[in-house]
Amino acid sequence: MPTIERFEDLRVWQEAREIVNHVYRLTARFPSSERYGLASQMQRAAVSTMSNIAEGFERGTTKEFINFLYIAKGSNGEVRSQAYVALDLGYISQTECDDLIRRCDKLSRRIYNFIEYLKRTPIKGPKLREPGPVWYLDEPAT
Repeated sequence: MPTIERFEDLRVWQEAREIVNHVYRLTARFPSSERYGLASQMQRAAVSTMSNIAEGFERGTTKEFINFLYIAKGSNGEVRSQAYVALDLGYISQTECDDLIRRCDKLSRRIYNFIEYLKRTPIKGPKLREPGPVWYLDEPAT
């Protein structure tokens, strides 16, 4: 079972980071009139997903981590919804929309599975632990 000491080691965070980069590449092509509208909202939702995973991990308890993972999952759903708006407005193609939704769906499932795993683990997080490894994670595959 791997020991996770930094949020950067989590697959859910790594995938969220990839989505952020993907969203920024897509929204760079949006009309300038959308710079403070849909483009900004999609970027913020994607960054929120990634940031909430990191913040929850850093809080130091499993309970808080789970709460932040739920928030991250919600922000990820927001990106999916906004992808449809971008498609409907002609800012992205059907293929681009499908790809973004597929990435978000995969991350959503992974976050959910990770939450379920954390609910079952006896590890309470580094804030409440005895000296030793920070987190033992057998992060479930999707």
